[in-house]
Amino acid sequence: MAASVLQRCFGGVKVIHKPGSHSFIARRCLLSAAYTDATIWEAREKDPQNLASLASLMDKTYERNFPVSSLTISRFVDNISSREEVDQAEYYLYKFRHSPNCWYLRDWTVHSWVRQCLRYGARDKALHTLKNRVQFGMFPDDFTFNLLIDSFIKDKDFKGACSVVEEVMLQESFDLLTTQILSLYALSSYLATKPDLNVSEERALGAALLIAGLKQDNSVGLSAQLLGYALLGKVEMSNGIHAVFKSMPLMWTPGYLGRALSVMERAAADPGDSKLSKDALDYLEGLLHNLSSASDSDSSGEDEPEEEKKKEVDEDDLAEREKLPVYAGKFKELSGQLQSRGKVDPSPLKVLVSSHVQQSLASAEGPDMEQYQRKVEEWEAERQQLIRREKEMKKKVEEERQARQAAKEAAQA
Repeated sequence: MAASVLQRCFGGVKVIHKPGSHSFIARRCLLSAAYTDATIWEAREKDPQNLASLASLMDKTYERNFPVSSLTISRFVDNISSREEVDQAEYYLYKFRHSPNCWYLRDWTVHSWVRQCLRYGARDKALHTLKNRVQFGMFPDDFTFNLLIDSFIKDKDFKGACSVVEEVMLQESFDLLTTQILSLYALSSYLATKPDLNVSEERALGAALLIAGLKQDNSVGLSAQLLGYALLGKVEMSNGIHAVFKSMPLMWTPGYLGRALSVMERAAADPGDSKLSKDALDYLEGLLHNLSSASDSDSSGEDEPEEEKKKEVDEDDLAEREKLPVYAGKFKELSGQLQSRGKVDPSPLKVLVSSHVQQSLASAEGPDMEQYQRKVEEWEAERQQLIRREKEMKKKVEEERQARQAAKEAAQA
Protein backbone atom coordinates (compact mmCIF):
# COMPACT_ATOMS: atom_id res chain seq x y z
CA MET A 1 0.00 0.00 0.00
CA ALA A 2 2.90 2.35 0.79
CA ALA A 3 4.24 2.05 -2.76
CA SER A 4 0.90 2.86 -4.42
CA VAL A 5 0.19 5.85 -2.19
CA LEU A 6 3.70 7.23 -2.58
CA GLN A 7 3.37 6.83 -6.34
CA ARG A 8 0.34 9.10 -6.29
CA CYS A 9 2.18 11.44 -3.97
CA PHE A 10 5.40 11.79 -5.91
CA GLY A 11 4.53 10.57 -9.37
CA GLY A 12 4.44 14.12 -10.72
CA VAL A 13 7.98 15.09 -9.78
CA LYS A 14 9.33 14.82 -13.33
CA VAL A 15 6.44 16.74 -14.87
CA ILE A 16 7.21 20.35 -15.80
CA HIS A 17 3.99 22.28 -16.13
CA LYS A 18 5.54 25.27 -17.87
CA PRO A 19 8.60 25.18 -20.12
CA GLY A 20 11.62 26.24 -18.13
CA SER A 21 9.65 26.77 -14.94
CA HIS A 22 11.75 24.21 -13.02
CA SER A 23 15.05 24.78 -14.83
CA PHE A 24 16.83 25.39 -11.53
CA ILE A 25 16.81 21.64 -10.80
CA ALA A 26 19.68 21.15 -13.25
CA ARG A 27 21.78 23.88 -11.67
CA ARG A 28 23.84 23.90 -8.50
CA CYS A 29 22.08 21.78 -5.91
CA LEU A 30 24.92 20.34 -3.82
CA LEU A 31 27.74 21.49 -1.58
CA SER A 32 30.36 23.61 -3.32
CA ALA A 33 33.89 22.44 -4.09
CA ALA A 34 35.18 24.89 -1.48
CA TYR A 35 33.03 23.25 1.20
CA THR A 36 34.18 19.73 0.46
CA ASP A 37 37.81 20.70 -0.21
CA ALA A 38 40.26 18.98 2.15
CA THR A 39 42.91 21.74 2.11
CA ILE A 40 42.19 22.93 5.67
CA TRP A 41 42.23 19.36 6.94
CA GLU A 42 45.40 18.39 5.07
CA ALA A 43 47.21 21.51 6.34
CA ARG A 44 47.55 19.93 9.80
CA GLU A 45 51.03 18.98 10.93
CA LYS A 46 51.85 15.53 9.60
CA ASP A 47 52.63 12.63 11.91
CA PRO A 48 53.78 9.86 9.53
CA GLN A 49 53.57 6.35 10.95
CA ASN A 50 54.10 2.78 9.78
CA LEU A 51 50.72 1.05 9.99
CA ALA A 52 52.27 -2.40 10.41
CA SER A 53 54.18 -1.14 13.45
CA LEU A 54 51.10 0.53 14.87
CA ALA A 55 49.02 -2.62 14.33
CA SER A 56 51.68 -4.72 16.06
CA LEU A 57 51.82 -2.25 18.95
CA MET A 58 48.05 -2.32 19.40
CA ASP A 59 47.88 -6.12 19.18
CA LYS A 60 50.58 -6.51 21.84
CA THR A 61 48.95 -3.89 24.04
CA TYR A 62 45.58 -5.63 23.89
CA GLU A 63 47.20 -9.03 24.55
CA ARG A 64 48.66 -7.62 27.77
CA ASN A 65 45.22 -6.21 28.70
CA PHE A 66 46.51 -2.65 28.56
CA PRO A 67 44.49 0.20 27.00
CA VAL A 68 45.47 1.55 23.60
CA SER A 69 45.70 5.35 23.62
CA SER A 70 43.34 7.51 21.57
CA LEU A 71 46.44 9.02 19.95
CA THR A 72 47.50 5.61 18.63
CA ILE A 73 44.17 4.84 16.96
CA SER A 74 44.09 8.41 15.64
CA ARG A 75 47.51 7.94 14.03
CA PHE A 76 46.39 4.69 12.45
CA VAL A 77 43.33 6.31 10.84
CA ASP A 78 45.27 9.41 9.74
CA ASN A 79 47.88 7.31 7.95
CA ILE A 80 45.53 5.14 5.90
CA SER A 81 46.79 5.07 2.31
CA SER A 82 44.69 2.37 0.59
CA ARG A 83 41.30 0.67 0.50
CA GLU A 84 42.75 -2.40 2.22
CA GLU A 85 44.01 -0.29 5.10
CA VAL A 86 40.49 1.06 5.58
CA ASP A 87 39.41 -2.50 6.41
CA GLN A 88 42.25 -2.79 8.93
CA ALA A 89 41.28 0.50 10.54
CA GLU A 90 37.67 -0.68 10.86
CA TYR A 91 38.88 -3.67 12.90
CA TYR A 92 40.98 -1.54 15.24
CA LEU A 93 38.19 1.02 15.67
CA TYR A 94 35.96 -1.85 16.80
CA LYS A 95 38.65 -3.11 19.17
CA PHE A 96 39.14 0.39 20.59
CA ARG A 97 35.41 0.80 21.17
CA HIS A 98 35.42 -2.41 23.22
CA SER A 99 38.44 -1.41 25.31
CA PRO A 100 38.73 0.51 28.61
CA ASN A 101 39.55 3.67 26.64
CA CYS A 102 36.37 3.49 24.54
CA TRP A 103 35.10 6.91 25.69
CA TYR A 104 38.22 8.66 24.42
CA LEU A 105 37.79 8.22 20.68
CA ARG A 106 38.52 11.76 19.51
CA ASP A 107 36.13 13.81 17.38
CA TRP A 108 38.90 14.44 14.87
CA THR A 109 39.45 10.68 14.54
CA VAL A 110 35.78 10.22 13.60
CA HIS A 111 36.10 13.04 11.06
CA SER A 112 39.35 11.59 9.69
CA TRP A 113 37.75 8.15 9.37
CA VAL A 114 34.88 9.47 7.23
CA ARG A 115 37.27 11.49 5.05
CA GLN A 116 39.52 8.47 4.54
CA CYS A 117 36.54 6.29 3.61
CA LEU A 118 35.43 8.84 1.03
CA ARG A 119 38.96 9.26 -0.29
CA TYR A 120 39.59 5.55 -0.84
CA GLY A 121 36.20 4.52 -2.18
CA ALA A 122 35.01 2.91 1.06
CA ARG A 123 31.88 4.95 1.68
CA ASP A 124 30.07 1.73 2.54
CA LYS A 125 32.44 1.29 5.49
CA ALA A 126 31.68 4.79 6.76
CA LEU A 127 27.95 4.08 6.57
CA HIS A 128 28.38 0.66 8.22
CA THR A 129 30.19 2.16 11.20
CA LEU A 130 27.54 4.89 11.47
CA LYS A 131 24.67 2.41 11.41
CA ASN A 132 26.51 0.42 14.09
CA ARG A 133 27.61 3.50 16.03
CA VAL A 134 27.39 1.78 19.40
CA GLN A 135 29.87 -0.88 18.25
CA PHE A 136 32.29 1.60 16.66
CA GLY A 137 31.77 4.82 18.61
CA MET A 138 30.95 6.81 15.47
CA PHE A 139 29.13 10.01 16.42
CA PRO A 140 30.15 12.57 13.77
CA ASP A 141 29.64 16.31 13.96
CA ASP A 142 27.30 18.09 11.55
CA PHE A 143 30.05 19.08 9.09
CA THR A 144 31.19 15.47 8.78
CA PHE A 145 27.61 14.33 8.27
CA ASN A 146 27.28 16.89 5.48
CA LEU A 147 30.30 15.55 3.61
CA LEU A 148 28.90 12.02 3.70
CA ILE A 149 25.35 12.99 2.71
CA ASP A 150 26.70 15.12 -0.13
CA SER A 151 28.82 12.24 -1.41
CA PHE A 152 25.78 9.97 -1.70
CA ILE A 153 23.67 12.69 -3.33
CA LYS A 154 26.29 13.44 -5.97
CA ASP A 155 26.21 9.78 -6.98
CA LYS A 156 22.39 9.87 -6.96
CA ASP A 157 22.35 7.20 -4.27
CA PHE A 158 19.43 8.79 -2.45
CA LYS A 159 18.68 5.69 -0.39
CA GLY A 160 22.24 5.74 0.95
CA ALA A 161 21.94 9.48 1.63
CA CYS A 162 18.71 8.85 3.56
CA SER A 163 20.50 6.19 5.61
CA VAL A 164 22.94 8.88 6.73
CA VAL A 165 20.08 11.33 7.34
CA GLU A 166 18.48 8.71 9.59
CA GLU A 167 21.63 8.74 11.73
CA VAL A 168 21.53 12.55 11.80
CA MET A 169 17.93 12.31 13.01
CA LEU A 170 18.77 9.76 15.69
CA GLN A 171 21.55 12.04 16.97
CA GLU A 172 19.21 15.04 16.62
CA SER A 173 21.98 16.87 14.76
CA PHE A 174 19.93 19.17 12.52
CA ASP A 175 21.49 22.32 13.98
CA LEU A 176 23.20 23.50 10.79
CA LEU A 177 21.05 24.98 8.02
CA THR A 178 23.18 23.12 5.48
CA THR A 179 22.42 19.79 7.18
CA GLN A 180 18.70 20.56 7.17
CA ILE A 181 18.73 21.46 3.47
CA LEU A 182 20.84 18.49 2.38
CA SER A 183 18.71 16.13 4.46
CA LEU A 184 15.44 17.39 3.03
CA TYR A 185 16.89 17.19 -0.47
CA ALA A 186 17.95 13.58 0.08
CA LEU A 187 14.60 12.62 1.61
CA SER A 188 12.47 14.26 -1.08
CA SER A 189 14.67 12.85 -3.87
CA TYR A 190 14.43 9.33 -2.45
CA LEU A 191 10.66 9.51 -2.05
CA ALA A 192 10.42 10.73 -5.65
CA THR A 193 11.82 7.35 -6.75
CA LYS A 194 8.59 5.76 -5.43
CA PRO A 195 10.25 3.29 -3.04
CA ASP A 196 8.36 0.35 -1.58
CA LEU A 197 8.75 1.09 2.13
CA ASN A 198 8.43 -1.25 5.07
CA VAL A 199 7.28 -0.11 8.51
CA SER A 200 10.81 0.58 9.78
CA GLU A 201 11.62 2.72 6.72
CA GLU A 202 8.35 4.64 6.97
CA ARG A 203 9.08 5.38 10.63
CA ALA A 204 12.66 6.52 9.94
CA LEU A 205 11.75 8.65 6.92
CA GLY A 206 8.76 10.14 8.72
CA ALA A 207 10.81 11.05 11.77
CA ALA A 208 13.62 12.55 9.65
CA LEU A 209 11.17 14.61 7.57
CA LEU A 210 9.40 15.81 10.71
CA ILE A 211 12.45 16.77 12.75
CA ALA A 212 14.25 18.42 9.81
CA GLY A 213 11.04 20.17 8.78
CA LEU A 214 10.53 21.60 12.26
CA LYS A 215 13.77 23.54 11.76
CA GLN A 216 12.44 25.27 8.63
CA ASP A 217 9.91 28.10 8.92
CA ASN A 218 8.76 28.07 5.30
CA SER A 219 6.77 26.06 2.74
CA VAL A 220 9.43 23.35 2.63
CA GLY A 221 9.39 22.96 6.40
CA LEU A 222 5.60 22.85 6.66
CA SER A 223 5.29 20.35 3.80
CA ALA A 224 8.00 18.15 5.30
CA GLN A 225 6.26 18.26 8.69
CA LEU A 226 2.94 17.33 7.10
CA LEU A 227 4.42 14.38 5.22
CA GLY A 228 6.46 13.29 8.25
CA TYR A 229 3.44 13.30 10.53
CA ALA A 230 1.44 11.43 7.86
CA LEU A 231 4.05 8.68 7.53
CA LEU A 232 4.27 8.33 11.31
CA GLY A 233 0.48 8.38 11.54
CA LYS A 234 0.34 5.50 9.08
CA VAL A 235 2.72 3.50 11.28
CA GLU A 236 0.67 4.40 14.36
CA MET A 237 -2.63 3.36 12.79
CA SER A 238 -1.23 0.12 11.41
CA ASN A 239 1.05 -0.98 14.24
CA GLY A 240 0.21 1.11 17.30
CA ILE A 241 1.84 4.09 19.00
CA HIS A 242 4.59 1.94 20.53
CA ALA A 243 5.85 1.11 17.04
CA VAL A 244 6.25 4.83 16.29
CA PHE A 245 8.63 5.97 19.01
CA LYS A 246 10.64 2.72 19.15
CA SER A 247 14.29 3.87 19.04
CA MET A 248 13.12 7.27 17.78
CA PRO A 249 13.39 10.74 19.37
CA LEU A 250 9.63 11.23 19.08
CA MET A 251 6.63 12.03 21.29
CA TRP A 252 5.00 9.08 22.99
CA THR A 253 1.56 10.71 22.85
CA PRO A 254 -0.87 9.19 20.31
CA GLY A 255 -2.34 11.31 17.52
CA TYR A 256 0.20 11.76 14.72
CA LEU A 257 -2.48 12.10 12.06
CA GLY A 258 -4.11 14.74 14.23
CA ARG A 259 -0.79 16.60 14.29
CA ALA A 260 -0.64 16.43 10.50
CA LEU A 261 -4.03 18.15 10.39
CA SER A 262 -2.71 20.74 12.85
CA VAL A 263 0.02 21.58 10.32
CA MET A 264 -2.71 22.19 7.73
CA GLU A 265 -4.53 24.38 10.22
CA ARG A 266 -1.41 26.44 10.92
CA ALA A 267 -0.70 26.85 7.23
CA ALA A 268 -4.27 28.00 6.53
CA ALA A 269 -4.09 30.57 9.34
CA ASP A 270 -0.58 31.79 8.48
CA PRO A 271 -0.73 35.40 7.19
CA GLY A 272 2.60 34.93 5.37
CA ASP A 273 3.36 33.30 2.04
CA SER A 274 4.02 29.77 3.33
CA LYS A 275 2.16 27.02 1.49
CA LEU A 276 1.79 23.26 1.55
CA SER A 277 2.86 21.18 -1.42
CA LYS A 278 -0.01 19.49 -3.21
CA ASP A 279 1.67 16.09 -3.28
CA ALA A 280 2.03 16.07 0.53
CA LEU A 281 -1.66 16.91 0.84
CA ASP A 282 -2.51 14.23 -1.73
CA TYR A 283 -0.53 11.69 0.25
CA LEU A 284 -2.41 12.48 3.47
CA GLU A 285 -5.75 12.38 1.63
CA GLY A 286 -4.96 8.99 0.08
CA LEU A 287 -3.72 7.68 3.41
CA LEU A 288 -6.90 8.72 5.24
CA HIS A 289 -8.99 7.14 2.50
CA ASN A 290 -7.07 3.85 2.60
CA LEU A 291 -7.09 3.68 6.39
CA SER A 292 -10.83 4.42 6.52
CA SER A 293 -11.51 1.73 3.92
CA ALA A 294 -9.40 -0.78 5.83
CA SER A 295 -11.18 0.13 9.07
CA ASP A 296 -14.60 -0.36 7.47
CA SER A 297 -13.47 -3.70 6.10
CA ASP A 298 -12.23 -4.83 9.52
CA SER A 299 -15.43 -3.77 11.26
CA SER A 300 -17.58 -5.73 8.83
CA GLY A 301 -15.51 -8.93 9.15
CA GLU A 302 -17.01 -11.88 10.98
CA ASP A 303 -14.04 -14.26 11.05
CA GLU A 304 -12.89 -13.15 14.48
CA PRO A 305 -14.99 -12.21 17.51
CA GLU A 306 -15.00 -8.47 18.26
CA GLU A 307 -13.82 -9.06 21.83
CA GLU A 308 -10.73 -10.91 20.58
CA LYS A 309 -9.88 -8.07 18.19
CA LYS A 310 -10.01 -5.49 20.98
CA LYS A 311 -7.74 -7.57 23.18
CA GLU A 312 -4.98 -7.34 20.56
CA VAL A 313 -5.16 -3.55 20.34
CA ASP A 314 -4.02 -1.06 22.96
CA GLU A 315 -6.88 1.11 24.26
CA ASP A 316 -5.15 4.31 23.11
CA ASP A 317 -4.55 2.84 19.67
CA LEU A 318 -8.18 1.75 19.41
CA ALA A 319 -9.36 5.21 20.47
CA GLU A 320 -7.11 6.78 17.84
CA ARG A 321 -8.44 4.53 15.07
CA GLU A 322 -11.98 5.47 16.00
CA LYS A 323 -11.10 9.10 15.18
CA LEU A 324 -10.51 8.32 11.48
CA PRO A 325 -13.94 9.61 10.33
CA VAL A 326 -13.32 12.84 12.27
CA TYR A 327 -9.86 13.19 10.73
CA ALA A 328 -11.23 12.60 7.23
CA GLY A 329 -13.93 15.23 7.71
CA LYS A 330 -11.48 17.76 9.14
CA PHE A 331 -9.09 17.14 6.25
CA LYS A 332 -11.80 18.06 3.72
CA GLU A 333 -12.63 21.22 5.66
CA LEU A 334 -8.98 22.33 5.98
CA SER A 335 -8.22 21.40 2.40
CA GLY A 336 -11.00 23.70 1.24
CA GLN A 337 -9.64 26.53 3.38
CA LEU A 338 -6.13 26.07 2.00
CA GLN A 339 -7.41 26.13 -1.57
CA SER A 340 -9.56 29.21 -1.05
CA ARG A 341 -6.67 31.10 0.59
CA GLY A 342 -4.09 30.17 -2.03
CA LYS A 343 -2.09 28.08 0.42
CA VAL A 344 -1.53 25.05 -1.84
CA ASP A 345 1.62 24.95 -3.96
CA PRO A 346 1.20 22.74 -7.07
CA SER A 347 4.94 22.03 -7.15
CA PRO A 348 6.08 18.62 -5.84
CA LEU A 349 8.03 18.61 -2.58
CA LYS A 350 11.25 17.76 -4.43
CA VAL A 351 10.85 20.87 -6.58
CA LEU A 352 10.20 23.04 -3.52
CA VAL A 353 13.30 21.66 -1.83
CA SER A 354 15.40 22.11 -4.97
CA SER A 355 14.32 25.75 -5.13
CA HIS A 356 15.22 26.14 -1.46
CA VAL A 357 18.65 24.67 -2.20
CA GLN A 358 19.24 27.29 -4.86
CA GLN A 359 18.14 30.13 -2.62
CA SER A 360 19.77 29.19 0.67
CA LEU A 361 22.55 26.59 0.46
CA ALA A 362 25.33 28.83 -0.89
CA SER A 363 24.87 31.50 1.79
CA ALA A 364 24.63 28.85 4.52
CA GLU A 365 28.01 27.35 3.63
CA GLY A 366 30.09 30.35 4.76
CA PRO A 367 29.40 30.12 8.51
CA ASP A 368 29.93 26.34 8.39
CA MET A 369 33.36 26.69 6.79
CA GLU A 370 34.44 29.33 9.31
CA GLN A 371 33.26 27.14 12.18
CA TYR A 372 35.01 24.13 10.65
CA GLN A 373 38.31 25.98 10.41
CA ARG A 374 38.09 26.97 14.09
CA LYS A 375 37.21 23.41 15.02
CA VAL A 376 40.18 21.96 13.10
CA GLU A 377 42.46 24.42 14.89
CA GLU A 378 41.03 23.32 18.26
CA TRP A 379 41.42 19.66 17.31
CA GLU A 380 45.00 20.24 16.26
CA ALA A 381 45.84 22.06 19.49
CA GLU A 382 44.38 19.17 21.47
CA ARG A 383 46.27 16.62 19.37
CA GLN A 384 49.58 18.44 19.85
CA GLN A 385 48.93 18.57 23.59
CA LEU A 386 48.42 14.79 23.61
CA ILE A 387 51.65 14.32 21.65
CA ARG A 388 53.57 16.45 24.16
CA ARG A 389 52.02 14.55 27.05
CA GLU A 390 52.96 11.27 25.41
CA LYS A 391 56.58 12.41 25.04
CA GLU A 392 56.67 13.49 28.67
CA MET A 393 55.31 10.15 29.81
CA LYS A 394 57.80 8.23 27.67
CA LYS A 395 60.62 10.35 29.07
CA LYS A 396 59.41 9.73 32.61
CA VAL A 397 59.13 5.98 32.02
CA GLU A 398 62.63 5.91 30.54
CA GLU A 399 64.05 7.83 33.51
CA GLU A 400 62.39 5.42 35.91
CA ARG A 401 63.75 2.45 33.95
CA GLN A 402 67.26 3.90 34.04
CA ALA A 403 66.93 4.56 37.78
CA ARG A 404 65.89 0.97 38.40
CA GLN A 405 68.73 -0.30 36.24
CA ALA A 406 71.23 1.87 38.12
CA ALA A 407 69.88 0.69 41.47
CA LYS A 408 70.13 -2.92 40.32
CA GLU A 409 73.75 -2.47 39.18
CA ALA A 410 74.64 -0.71 42.45
CA ALA A 411 73.15 -3.59 44.45
CA GLN A 412 75.22 -6.09 42.47
CA ALA A 413 78.51 -4.15 42.92
